[in-house]
Amino acid sequence: MERSLPHGLDERPAIDDQPKAAFIALGSNMGNRDELLLQALHRLNIHPEVEIQVVSAMYETDPVGFTEQPAFLNMAARIETVLAPLDLLHVMQNIEKELGRVRHERWGPRTIDLDLLHYEGVTMDTEELILPHPRMMERGFVLVPLKDCMSDYEAEPWLREEVAAGVDRVERERKEGILLWNTINWPSG
Repeated sequence: MERSLPHGLDERPAIDDQPKAAFIALGSNMGNRDELLLQALHRLNIHPEVEIQVVSAMYETDPVGFTEQPAFLNMAARIETVLAPLDLLHVMQNIEKELGRVRHERWGPRTIDLDLLHYEGVTMDTEELILPHPRMMERGFVLVPLKDCMSDYEAEPWLREEVAAGVDRVERERKEGILLWNTINWPSG
């Protein structure tokens, strides 16, 4: 099922040569979780068309969906890129593969998971990628780290407001176990 997109948007939205902001969620619950997250960040940042602007703290979170698995470490990053959304997604998927990601079951254990949450100015719904991410506002393990990356993001104030409201809801409901694990002084890590 594919929704029609507004005029001018297609599966591979063209972007000008000006960098755009994008937000990425990172998670790991197998192996050396914090090291895997840092390796994923490093691999993103050394890509010539990606620059990490802000990273969140690391949070230990209870698994959601399939709960019989180890706790996750989750974080988020705001990047700037001139890559189109699908090209960025492919870079992220290659990093997952390089770091040992094997897709056995949906919501199952994983060495590393990188999700493209939002790409500045782009709305799309294809079989390969939906932007903004359709479930990001439902997930505390995404919203709490994402809020860390929003404090100085001015381009889309509505996004910052929605994320803040989502975090307030998560904190009120207290359904998900989310604990601060470690802070990161990027780029030194």
